[in-house]
Amino acid sequence: MAVESIVELSDANFDQEVLKSEQPVLVDFWAAWCGPCKALAPTVDEIATQYAGKVKVGKMDVDRNQATPMRYGIRGIPALLLFKDGKVADQIVGYVPKDTIERSLAKVAGTYESAANTASAAATK
Repeated sequence: MAVESIVELSDANFDQEVLKSEQPVLVDFWAAWCGPCKALAPTVDEIATQYAGKVKVGKMDVDRNQATPMRYGIRGIPALLLFKDGKVADQIVGYVPKDTIERSLAKVAGTYESAANTASAAATK
């Protein structure tokens, strides 16, 4: 993984890293053979960098870890699950633009910082 702030999740560390996290956690369920997963990866990396310290971002390879995806009913990938207080707060399935993920984060974690908002905030200072 290119971004240091992204946590590599497994069936073994999922409960500790996600369910017991004090921060909201965005989990990207993916696989190496999945084209849309590869297309979404740079966006997930951007989110991890942009929201570092506010939202934890983790990735779980569904081929290497099958218990957790089964537990959460993951049938299609890429699938993004947003956890807050140990529970699934939102779910996005398939390739989506960055602003769709940001809207989900805003709804769940109150952290909406789109490029447009950041630019307008900077312009008003």
